[in-house]
This record gives sequence, structure tokens and C-alpha cells, in this order.
Amino acid sequence: MLTNGLERGFTEEVIKRTKDPRLGRDEGGAFVYTTSENIKVYFDEFYVFLEKTDKRVTRELESLTNKIDATPADHEESLAFYRAKKIILEQLAKNVIQYYTDSANISSIMTPWCFGTVVLEKVEIYRDKISKGLIQDVNIPEYPFYVLQYMDEIYKKELLDIFEFPEKAFSMRWQYTELLKRYSKVLSNVSNSLQNVLSMIKSYGQ
Repeated sequence: MLTNGLERGFTEEVIKRTKDPRLGRDEGGAFVYTTSENIKVYFDEFYVFLEKTDKRVTRELESLTNKIDATPADHEESLAFYRAKKIILEQLAKNVIQYYTDSANISSIMTPWCFGTVVLEKVEIYRDKISKGLIQDVNIPEYPFYVLQYMDEIYKKELLDIFEFPEKAFSMRWQYTELLKRYSKVLSNVSNSLQNVLSMIKSYGQ
């Protein structure tokens, strides 16, 4: 259970109802072979990792809120740093909840390092949207330059610290990106082949 009381998505009952070739069970409990790495991940171990991460994030966010409230408005640089950190941690907390409570998509069960990579890229996407004015975040002041600058400087270290990962954990993310590109290319090739076949069938029918 998370600190806000939310329950894990894949309960034992949900797992029993799930029909998926990646799903298995042994003496360690229910597990899934991940799509990206083909690594065995136990449901219980992944949920425990998310629960520990959630507790650390909750403590950090409470501390940050107190620091922001206690910092004078004219200490703009300190506030920018705290707000940048708060945005990063709030995005992490949001993803912990999303993946912890997911009861429909078995791909939401993954290795901790893979989850870290997912969050890293989502923070980057969120940061870009803020910079383009596509998102109105309550932590962003009228002029977001310093907040965005601090986000760029600290987001990787903040996530590594919360996850308690070594630096090399994020050096592997190209594997997931390349995998997605490969799948997209395969799907595109299949689609093109089907279009060619349909075209041939239509030409023969005329």
C-alpha cells in the first residue's frame, strides 16, 4: 500500500484472472518477463520498490513544502531551486501512483532501473512542455527561467538519490528508446506490406 492508502493494481485475484504468456509463477511468487529486457520481474519485489520510493518522495515533498513556505519571496534563487526539485519529485510521485495502481497493463511491471528510465524521460518531456508554455504548473512563477535552469542541473541526481541507483542506471536508457524505434519500424514495414498486398489484390480484381 502507498502512503496515500492506494492498493496495488495486480492483486492476487487480478493476477489469477490475467491471461498473458509473459506471466509465470514459481517458488518466488508471480512474475513477468519484461518486453524490453526479457528479464524475470516478481510482482511483489516491484511493488515493494515502488512503496519504498513513495515513502522517500513523500518525506522529501513535505520537507520541500516547509522550506518554500519559510523562504522569503525575495530569495528568488533559493525558491527556484526548491520549486525545480518539487516539480521533479511530483512527477516521480505521479508515476509511482500510475504504475502501482495499474491493473490492466502487465507491461507496467518492470525492473526498477527500467522504471527509473521511464520517469527520467517523462520529467524531460514535462520540462520541455513547461518551457514551451504548454503546461501551467503551480510551482512555476511568472518567469520560469531559473526554475527550468535548476531542473536541467539537478533532475538526474535527484532521481538517482531517491531511487538509490548508481549513475550507470540511466546510461542504459538508449536500449529502451532503440527498442521502441525498432518496434515502430517493424510495424511500419508490416503496414506497408499489407498496403502493397491490398493494392495487388485490387489490381487483379479490376
